[in-house]
Amino acid sequence: MLTAIAIDDEPIALDVVRSHASKVGFIELKAEFTDAFKAIEFLQHEPVDLIFLDIKMPDISGMDLLSCLSKRPMVIFTTAYSEHAVESFELDAVDYLLKPFSLARFIKACNKANEIYTLRGTADKKDYLFLKTGYEQIRVNFEDIYYLEATGNYVNFVLKDKTILSRMTITEVETLLPAKQFARIHRSFIVALNKINKIERHQLLVNGSILPVSVPYQSIIPAK
Repeated sequence: MLTAIAIDDEPIALDVVRSHASKVGFIELKAEFTDAFKAIEFLQHEPVDLIFLDIKMPDISGMDLLSCLSKRPMVIFTTAYSEHAVESFELDAVDYLLKPFSLARFIKACNKANEIYTLRGTADKKDYLFLKTGYEQIRVNFEDIYYLEATGNYVNFVLKDKTILSRMTITEVETLLPAKQFARIHRSFIVALNKINKIERHQLLVNGSILPVSVPYQSIIPAK
């Protein structure tokens, strides 16, 4: 069961999300908010797995709200504006629903969120993954990974004394890594939290390498 909340300054839009969510058996909509700041306060005490989030709201945008959260749930953006689609996927949104959206389109987005949730649950129970590189499958223990860097449709796994290049996207890799051990710090970088040597405002030091931290991800990095 995925726990969720909905945030939108338009009550009618929340009615639509509530109605659609009631028809999805694995979604539990715990609360709805027209006030984004009340939603932030709620999330500080009751974390959820998923947010249905409007983008253009008074006082704070959905994008900015997301960057305020220290523990970021999955997000499905719900908006009447198409121009933010690229930015939303840079924030690793599960999906981007353009109002008015149908029940079928809503269910498709929820199914994607449930798939990611299931994959992450599986990753938390393992301590390794197999990487395809060329014609081989190489086992890599999570403990040996320092950080990952996306290069087009490939991801470079940086270990202590070697690197492994595998054909996959960084978003795909993120679903395979345990969330308690790794954090996305940039659209192109994921870091092993226990390998961070130094934290600065816009960058990290990991095994002698300086990694960028983009603004939307700054709140994710714990204080040392």
